[in-house]
Amino acid sequence: IDLAAASRWLEAENEDRSITDRLLPATLLVKASALALQAFPDLNGHWTEGAFAPSERVHLGVAVSLRGGGLVAPAIHDVDTLTLDETMAALTDLVARARAGRLKGSEMSEQTCTVTNLGDRGVDRTFPVIIPPQVAIIGFGRIADAAVVADGEVTVRPVVTASLAGDHRVTDGHLGGLLLRDIDRRLQEPDQL
Repeated sequence: IDLAAASRWLEAENEDRSITDRLLPATLLVKASALALQAFPDLNGHWTEGAFAPSERVHLGVAVSLRGGGLVAPAIHDVDTLTLDETMAALTDLVARARAGRLKGSEMSEQTCTVTNLGDRGVDRTFPVIIPPQVAIIGFGRIADAAVVADGEVTVRPVVTASLAGDHRVTDGHLGGLLLRDIDRRLQEPDQL
């Protein structure tokens, strides 16, 4: 995914903000994923009792590495309805509480899909594993400069590799590809997130 537009927008948006109020790129990835899941409900829900139960709400699990080792993926509830500032605040709060061991039970049991971002670990791409009973997981690698053809010319732009694992009892690669394309489209218009 070409993040040139998102990076420019984020830089301008953060210019007049204090360091503690700045938006991180992960906020845009989480928000774009949540909005895309709202548009593709067949990837947002649970496989239970032999059938798929779609969720009308997007409770996006966010993978968080714990300081002492291990990983949890608590949910940001209704993230598709939050503003970017609210999403950033929720993400910051969730990570802090996860690392302090103060998560709510609902945050650990109501995820409708999960996002994992290994970019801060220097990983270029990830091939995530679905967390049952969820039917999909979205993965992002690190944001890095790469050669991109834009308007017929080769230029260097920030890009991120997005991936998706989906439960084939519910979905297929075609629908997964459409979801990833929708995330890409949304990241090209960050002011609309």
